[in-house]
Amino acid sequence: MAVPEMRAVYADTLIDLARSDERIMVLEADLMRATGTGAFKDIFPTRLINVGVAEANMIGVASGLSASGKIPFIATFGCFASRRVFDQFFISCNYARLNVKLVGTDPGITAGFNGGTHMPFEDLGLMRIIPNLVVCEPSDPVSLAALVRAQAAYYGSTYMRLHRKPVAPLYEAGTTFELGKGKLLAEGNDVLIVALGAVMVPEALKAAEMLKSHGISAGVIDALTLKPLDEELILSQARKVKVVVTAENHQVNNGLGSAVAELLCEQHPMPLRRVGVQGLFGEVGTPDYLQKRFGLDAETIVNVSRTALGR
Repeated sequence: MAVPEMRAVYADTLIDLARSDERIMVLEADLMRATGTGAFKDIFPTRLINVGVAEANMIGVASGLSASGKIPFIATFGCFASRRVFDQFFISCNYARLNVKLVGTDPGITAGFNGGTHMPFEDLGLMRIIPNLVVCEPSDPVSLAALVRAQAAYYGSTYMRLHRKPVAPLYEAGTTFELGKGKLLAEGNDVLIVALGAVMVPEALKAAEMLKSHGISAGVIDALTLKPLDEELILSQARKVKVVVTAENHQVNNGLGSAVAELLCEQHPMPLRRVGVQGLFGEVGTPDYLQKRFGLDAETIVNVSRTALGR
């Protein structure tokens, strides 16, 4: 069976939502082909607005639509959705307490051949600091469809990272998801791996299997929502292990690693190691090369876990 493209799942879910909710609208910054929302325009030509290469204006238009009762889903490359329009999104959508769903595509190394200028390793850190903003990153097509629906049903602005390319399903169809809730994928008693996103959750599961050959029992949590973090789930599993390891397609600072570190420091102090980008800019490369280059792979998770355990 063919592995679905995440962008197709995103577009199809919006189409399905729009059939029963006339408030759903889609905004693009001249990237419909990249995002896959051309299919939405074919069905709802008056409910998709292409603002052109003008991301800040897209934020303003979306804010106006939200103020008039619409539910705008707006997408652009993650570097533009975060760094380029941070102030507009902060003020016009969040400070104004509106209902805008911002989507940053090609997060982290998935920007690939677009290179360092388009490779957002810091978008989660920027978004995480905005008061009340919900920040999430689906790990597969099933969680993506469910979290798009959850955002549509939730009143308030959100930021979602969207891996555009094909991703193999991790979850069974019909699995339920909630904003602010993670999923426990494996239980362990030596190390807990808390991972985020379509790049690192599969790598975390591979690492857990590899650690078995070293006699190490590893639990795995798919965080799914960075903000609000599922503190109850993480703490309940962290209390069973000796070391927690975070894994994210992002700088180790200000993203998942920092969020988990803050949680543990305040509520359950224990050893923590962070797998992610170590203060570097992005660069051009294939997915395999970039994963090795930045240490975003199962082997790195295994090595970090073994070192932290003294094994």
